[in-house]
Amino acid sequence: MEECTVYRPERLSALQAIVDRAPQSDLTPRGLGRSYGDASLNRTGAVLLSQRFDRILGFDAETAELHCEASVSLSEILERFLPQGFFFPVTPGTEFITIGGAIAADVHGKNHHESGSMSAWLRDFRLLTADGQILDCSRDSNPEVFWATVGGMGLTGVILDARIQLQRVETAHMRTEHEQLRDLDALLERTSETDSSCAYSVAWIDCLSRGRQLGRSVVLRANHAEPEDLPLSLRNAPLTLATRRTPRVPFTLPNFALSRPSMRAFNELYFRTHPTRTFVSDCRSYFYPLDSIRDWNRAYGRRGVLQYQCLFPTANARSGLVQVLETLANSGSGAFLSVLKSMGPASGGLLSFPYPGQTLALDLPFTGAAARELVARLDAIVLEHGGRVYLAKDACLSPESFRDMYPEAGRFREIRNRVDPGRRFSSSLARRLGLEDSA
Repeated sequence: MEECTVYRPERLSALQAIVDRAPQSDLTPRGLGRSYGDASLNRTGAVLLSQRFDRILGFDAETAELHCEASVSLSEILERFLPQGFFFPVTPGTEFITIGGAIAADVHGKNHHESGSMSAWLRDFRLLTADGQILDCSRDSNPEVFWATVGGMGLTGVILDARIQLQRVETAHMRTEHEQLRDLDALLERTSETDSSCAYSVAWIDCLSRGRQLGRSVVLRANHAEPEDLPLSLRNAPLTLATRRTPRVPFTLPNFALSRPSMRAFNELYFRTHPTRTFVSDCRSYFYPLDSIRDWNRAYGRRGVLQYQCLFPTANARSGLVQVLETLANSGSGAFLSVLKSMGPASGGLLSFPYPGQTLALDLPFTGAAARELVARLDAIVLEHGGRVYLAKDACLSPESFRDMYPEAGRFREIRNRVDPGRRFSSSLARRLGLEDSA
């Protein structure tokens, strides 16, 4: 566990004073803290909490353009704008993220194959830099800083506010399809066939299956429902956002809850309770299943999990996924949750994660050195197949692997050196990945 000095400025002048005069050597911006690793931790410096910068600054209903401060959350946007017919166009697996964090990680969702990542819907933002300047950043104004900040994990400065394009929808519901598939080849074939007709698609994978059943899966596809898709009981209020049900995990479960027998039982239950069918669901149930359970992390026991997400380029996706799934099935651990998604074109962010291929996200039980050794083996497979690991979910990547996975890291350093030559903004992740080196 890392302990960090924390600041929570109330207004811009206080934030500027902290950046200018705080005695710590460096600062890390932090939103709602949903990164799984050390991206918003700063053991040797301080953390900037930005919750007070959470105002909606403007909205144009004709253009669907939203202007808001960086700590406005996705949840707030849904609550306010979905009833008016506007949806956030790129949403990850939780609604409890900030706009600033979404930009810093260039987040992607179940629709990356069709809609790209956060940056595709981002018009511009203002960035407070280490010398106190406020830069207007867009594709046309300070473009190099724009593309270093998008996916740059908060290392170029503090994002103050942004303008984002929202998406028009006619209902708050999804036309959803579940399909059971027998193995990885069937999954990849069906994904290739259906991605063009489904805006959103993600597959749950039984990572303990072997042999002929390697990659046994359930695909969860969806499109935004039209009013005529809804049952009669919902047609009078098609844009009403479903009330969030929040049962709570009352206590931290014992570590044996993540044992292989427990995971095997869970996988069998999940597969059997998700038969092939088509139905209408509310958007929160489809996009944010874990958000409906308070303190869901307690289910992972005191040791918790390592979240690991890798991406294989299209040409090497099958062979890379086979090796990863076989490694997991043959390990003494496995993964409690495994999901696969298709990825579309890269965004242009120098440290952005996505490019065309297949991405696999895993919840690996943390067992100390054994878990780290397993992650190192997975990293080697990813590197062998020309892939990369998602920095927003990384906790173990080495500097050498990072440089091989992110060939634009050198260019990122050059731009960061110009905008922050004294390294006023840093993080535990930046130091672990060797981003503080001058080379």
